[in-house]
Formats: sequence, structure tokens, C-alpha cells
Amino acid sequence: MMLTYIAQHTNLPENSIKSTVQLLNEDCTIPFISRYRKEATGNLDEVQIGDIVKYKEQFETLEKRKIAILKALEEQDVLTEDLKQKIENTKDLTTLEDLYLPFKKKRKTKAETARKNGLEPLAKIIMSQNANDLESIAYKYFKGDIKTVDEALEGARHIIAEWINERTDIRNLIRKQLQRHAIISSKVIKTKSSEEKAQKFKDYFDWSESLSRIPSHRLLAILRAESEGFIRVKIEIDHDSALEQIDKRIIKSNNARAERSRSTCADQIELAISDAYKRLLFPSLNNEALSNAKEKADESAITVFAKNLKQLLLGSPIGEKRVLAIDPGFRTGCKVVCLDAQGNLKHNETIYPHAPKNDKTGAIKKISSLSEAYKIEAIAIGNGTASRETEALIRKIQFKNEIQVFVVSEAGASIYSASKIAREEFPNYDVTVRGSVSIGRRLQDPLAELVKIDAKSIGVGQYQHDVDQTKLQKQLDTVVENCVNAVGVNINSASKPLLSYVSGIGPKLAENIFNYRSEHGVFKSRNDIMKVPRLGGKAFEQAAGFLRIKNAKNPLDDSAVHPERYTIVKQMAKDEGVSLQELIGNKTLLQKIDLKTYVSEQVGLLTLQDIIKELEKPGLDIRETAKVFTFNQNIKTITDLHEGQLLPGIVNNITNFGCFVDVGIKESGLIHVSNLSDSFVKDVNEHVHLHQQIIVKVLDVDLVRKRIQLKLHKG
Repeated sequence: MMLTYIAQHTNLPENSIKSTVQLLNEDCTIPFISRYRKEATGNLDEVQIGDIVKYKEQFETLEKRKIAILKALEEQDVLTEDLKQKIENTKDLTTLEDLYLPFKKKRKTKAETARKNGLEPLAKIIMSQNANDLESIAYKYFKGDIKTVDEALEGARHIIAEWINERTDIRNLIRKQLQRHAIISSKVIKTKSSEEKAQKFKDYFDWSESLSRIPSHRLLAILRAESEGFIRVKIEIDHDSALEQIDKRIIKSNNARAERSRSTCADQIELAISDAYKRLLFPSLNNEALSNAKEKADESAITVFAKNLKQLLLGSPIGEKRVLAIDPGFRTGCKVVCLDAQGNLKHNETIYPHAPKNDKTGAIKKISSLSEAYKIEAIAIGNGTASRETEALIRKIQFKNEIQVFVVSEAGASIYSASKIAREEFPNYDVTVRGSVSIGRRLQDPLAELVKIDAKSIGVGQYQHDVDQTKLQKQLDTVVENCVNAVGVNINSASKPLLSYVSGIGPKLAENIFNYRSEHGVFKSRNDIMKVPRLGGKAFEQAAGFLRIKNAKNPLDDSAVHPERYTIVKQMAKDEGVSLQELIGNKTLLQKIDLKTYVSEQVGLLTLQDIIKELEKPGLDIRETAKVFTFNQNIKTITDLHEGQLLPGIVNNITNFGCFVDVGIKESGLIHVSNLSDSFVKDVNEHVHLHQQIIVKVLDVDLVRKRIQLKLHKG
């Protein structure tokens, strides 16, 4: 059943799903399966395997809930064979909960009170629609709290209303109405309309649109405005139409409308229908509809965030170069650090080139002398306060050797600098020094540095604090894990956070690796990894292919070739009459190898092709090298912008409604989705990517709201 369930949701071959589920049950990770078990899965990638994981978990949750419900129904002695079959055949949680609803233990309800007063038989008489003199019948139920006909009939109606509410067909009827026709509207709370914080939600002070069509970012914005107390949100459908449809299903269809109007039973049922709809059905299903819309909006926002994070983590590194990093500032000065090629801190101090001290001469001399003393190859400048002024100063310096100058995003650097990880790395330095080090290391290797920071603090995505935090964290962890393993990790220089994302490792083993390295020195081979306490065969199998040993005796230890396949590579070298070292990197020789001769039950062509590709360029970094970028030096503030300007910019965030671009000032400009292309834009990521260097045209500048509208220029 699980395989069928997953196949229905993913449209993947059942054999591939079966093999993948088996590997997952054997504690294999997504990166390991997608990279080293291609024959078993039919060459599924990490996204497809991730979908299998998602629906496998969904199915397991559904089955677990079925077991709990069946047990509860058995204990109540109400489980019939028909009901059991319906529950076992249910394929979604909503239908399952509808089936369980009539038997669910409820808090004290009006219907429950009416039952205790003995009014259920009266409710059944009314529902049969055969009684003509209801008043006389109602007299028979005078006891306890029931002292009048109206009280008896009202109690019976409460029971009928509950029956109506618990009917699956009627609940689905209202669900469809909500899915197809619901309108979400918002109105400002007048006492809040003038507040400054309310102004960013001004568009939603009087807003309405179809709930099924509202874009995810707009729904999340409206819900945030509501949670902050600025607006009231309401969802509506045509209530008269909904009531009429319920009416048709409950009151006998062979009664003419005129006859029903004279029937006391029909009158009571219609009152019960109205009560059931207004008090039970609509409030419950209205909340469900909004919850479903929010869930879809969450998924959309999380997907956007995940795409952005992946692009950010796989941002271009400058590599192992000596870096001087500057965290700019005015009054408190610019914090300067010098890092060696491995990112180790060699020097730190503060310069004061800007107001109020304005010691530009001293700052230039200091940067020049430090660059020469530490043989600096690149300078990283944080993009926060005083960034442009600092960059202008640095570009005036005549360095003896060529030094590249980069402006680096410092989003989240302050989070890192105050974190436990930073305190462990630099116990003797304050947060300002740690922040500067982070800026420099981001230039050297964005992935290695950004994994130390909570992804939600990195500054990409939309409404990340408004979505389901558990789902968000799970998705972001998956993205980080996939990125880390796609690039590979130098086990002898990696931090604990970076190691923890390696396939099969996790935080505890990462700490054990780090401690073992500190005590015994660098790992000299992949086999040495097995000496780490508690790192057993399974963890080694999952991790080894993603861990790199630089300058190892066996050159394959610095490649993505898994140790389980070393024998094949050695056999290839032997068959070609060359040493292992002569085979690796020899593209001409590698292309001549007939891979079919090495195919076996364990190893197929897909794995062999991956091995050859890796041997051609062992340890090749999949990321592009960082490129220098220069903003328009005449643009310092938003007041320098005017309509029609063409400016260089860097994409610094992507959303469903467009992308934001840094043009070198405090405020980022928006390229709305409609201004990305002259044709329809289905996915913003098909037109731009994070940190892409582009040319934009200024369309509009709103100085009051500090908003900049841009257009992607394709000149």
C-alpha cells in the first residue's frame, strides 16, 4: 500500500520507490542514495528521493492515525465491519477525521445536553418527516430541564444540527464551496490605521480576492497584519446557496417546496440546518479552508526560501587565498582582520577613516602595511553601514601587488558573532572581531561559513518567520545537507557545524571527529576515519565519499570516488598498464576505457560513468569562482536615483512576486515579476539567480515609502 500511495503522489516508477524505501529503512541518507546507489533507484536525484521521503512519512502518519482511531472505536464498541473497511481504505487525513467525527469524544455540547435530557428519540421522529402534530409529541419529553415545547424542539434541533455537521457528504459539499468560491477580505481596524507600523500593510486596509487564487506572499502578509492587530480578516461564500444545497440533501426530495413550508418537521429541520451551518459547519470548515490555504502558502514560501538558500550556499568562493576583511562603521570605526588562506585569524585592529574622526590618511597607511605584511590577495568589505564609503576609500589605495576588492553580504554575521560556535572558535575575542572574521571567511568559502548560522537569519526568502517553523527547518536542513555533500568537505579543516551536515555524521560524530583531529593530528587516509570513536561501518559507508583528504597517499581519498569502488579504479589502471596517479586526470586515457567490461551485479554503467567523470577532474569544485563587482560610484543614497537610469546591481533576494536587487545603497530595489521579461514568467528563478550580477533600469522611486521599482535590462 505504501508503494502505491507514494507512486500516486510522485508519478515515479514503483521499482525505484521500492528500492529507495528499502535504502531509507537501512538508514541511508538522501545524498548517499542519490550519488552512490543510482542503479538501485533508477537514477533518481535528491529532489525525487526527497519526495519519496515526504510521502513515506505522510503515509506512515496516516497509518498511525488509522490504528489509533480503530482502537478508540473498538473500545467504544461501535466499530462495524463497514466502518472498519472505510477507515482502512481512506487515503487522506481529512476523510479519516470526518469518518471518526461522529464517535469522537466531545466536550460538553448543546447536542450532548439534549441527549441527556432524553430528546434523541424526538430528533429521530423529526428527521423521519412523518409526524404532523409535533407539539403533542413534544409534550411527552417534558422532564428535568425540559419544561416547554420550544425547549424540547430546540434540544432536538441541536441533536439534528450535530448529525448534519457529522455527515461526510455535507462537509464535503461545503468544502467544495469554499475551495471554489471563497472570498478572503480584510478591513483595517480604524484605531490602528494611523500607526507607523501599520503603513506597510496599507494595501490590505480594504482588500478582497478569491482565496483559491491569492498568491502565497499576499496571504502571509495579510495574516501577519491580522496577527499584529492592524486588520480583521474574513472568509465568505454564498451562504444562501450553501444552505439550499444542504436543504436538498436532507429534506425528502419528494416533498414540494410549498408542502415543506407547511410541514412542521421540515420547518424544524430547516431551522436545524441553519443552526448547523452557522454554528458548526461553516466556522469549522472556514478555519480548515484558511488553514489549508496557509499550508499551501507556507509550502510555496518554504520552496522559495529553499531555492534561495541553495543558491546562497553554493555561492562563488574565492578559495584558499589570504584575505583582509573589514566590518565597516562610522563612529565605532571599521574592524579589520587578516586571515590566512585557511581562514585562521592572524591580526585584528580598528581604523577610523569616517566621521567623526575622519582619519583617512591613517586608515590608508594601515591597510597598505597590513596588506603587505600578510601578503593579502583579496579584501572583503561588509555591505552594512559605511560600506560604500569604505569601498571608495579602499579603491583609492595603490597596492604594490594586485588585490581584488569584494563587497560581501554580512546578513547573519552578528548572529554568528554572538553564538556558541563563535565563542568556541574565538574565546579571547569580542563580537566585533568575530563578525569581521565571518565576513572574510564568507568570501573564502560561503558554504563553510554560512552553515554556522541559523538559515532563517541569513536574509533570503519571504515571510520565513510566519510559516510552519518545523517544516521550514526540516526543508532548510535538507538543503544544507545536500549542498555540503554536493561540494564535499575537507575533513582536516572543516568546522564542527560543517562536518555535522556530512551524510551519516550528525552533531555528535562531528564533535568526535573534531576532538580526534585535535588530539591525534590530521587524518592521513579515509581509513583513518574509522578510528574515530563511535564512527562505525554504517556511518563510514554513508560519509566516506563526501569527505576529502588533501595530499593523501592514495589520491582517490581526495575525490568523490567511494572507497567501496577503489578496487575497480585500481583494476582500470592495471588493465591500462599505468599507475593510479597516471590514470587520474588523464582524460584521453579515461575516455578509451570500455566501461561495459567492469559492469557487475553490484556496479552498473551509471556508477562507472560517475567514476570516470570524477577521475577526469578529481575533487573539482562545482561552484564558480568569485568575481569582482563594482557598483555605480555616483549612487550613494536613494535620492541619487531617477527614472530611466541603467545601473549595475546584485540580486540579493528572490520571491514569488519578483526579486530584490542591491544597487549599492541602503534600500534594495524590486524587479516585479512583470518586469523580468516581456513574456509570461512562470518561475523567477528561470530568469535570475541569487548573487547574480545584472543591469537594471530604474522605473520609479518613491522617496516617502523608500521603494524602488526596477526592470531587468537585457541590453
